This record gives sequence, C-alpha cells and structure tokens, in this order.
Amino acid sequence: MDAEKAYVLGLLHDVGRKFGFSHLKHIWDGYTYMLSLGYDEAAKICLTHSFSIQNIHDYIGRFDIEDGKVRELEQALAAAEYDDYDRLIQLCDSLAGSEGVMDIEERMSDVKRRYGAYPQEKWDANIRLKAYFEAKAGKNIYEVVEKETYKPS
Repeated sequence: MDAEKAYVLGLLHDVGRKFGFSHLKHIWDGYTYMLSLGYDEAAKICLTHSFSIQNIHDYIGRFDIEDGKVRELEQALAAAEYDDYDRLIQLCDSLAGSEGVMDIEERMSDVKRRYGAYPQEKWDANIRLKAYFEAKAGKNIYEVVEKETYKPS
C-alpha cells in the first residue's frame, strides 16, 4: 500500500462533516462532494468507511437524508469493489476515539451504548479487519498505531 495515499484518504474519509453535524448525511455529503471535485477514490472512501459489511442498512446512526439519496448510496455501496484502502480506513475508524486510539471492542461497545445497538455481523467483520491487518503487518495492530502513546494534539 502507498502510505501517503492511505494517509490522505484517512484525512478525507469524514470530509462530509465540513457541512455540519450529521449521521448518514455526512457520508452522502462527503461522497458527492469528492465526486464533484473529480476525486473518485476519495469519494469511495467517504462512502465505504462506515460499512465493513457492505450493507447500507447496517449503518449505526440516523438515516438523516431523503429516501432517494439513501437508495443512491445503497446502489453505490453495492457496486463498490473494496480494496485494502477501504478496509484500512474502516479499521482505523473502528479504533479511533476523541482521546486517541481505543481498543476495538471498547470502541464498538461505546458506539453500542450511544446508539443502542451494534450488529453482530459488523462487530465480527471489524474483528476480522483487525486480524487481517495484523497478519499483513506481522504484529499487533495496537503496536502499529502506538495505542499506548499516541494522543491527538
């Protein structure tokens, strides 16, 4: 993988939040914004980052966009061919907390507490993502992301 590309895609995955606080709408906003600028790969990451299971109905949060936009996202998500950049941003999103890197199970439990549910299939998919990247890196993912020492500034 290209580290610089992964870094830039990681920075842009939530660009839809620039339009204000939202739930599913931030995915729509980021996806359509990046498409409008001609950044198709970044648009794809904006779309896929919340979907370790490639199913729009596994989204955790409010569906705060019109039904037509939900259908468009659903079709785009179904057509997306995931690669390791999609998977890496999904994993990083499942490790990221406001205070720094979190244990993946603590992060998912936090989301479950805040939203009332966390689909088991999605939970299991995130655990598989962690194992997948640990195998690729040849070490524990928490060492790679410096879980014990990294704190956002």
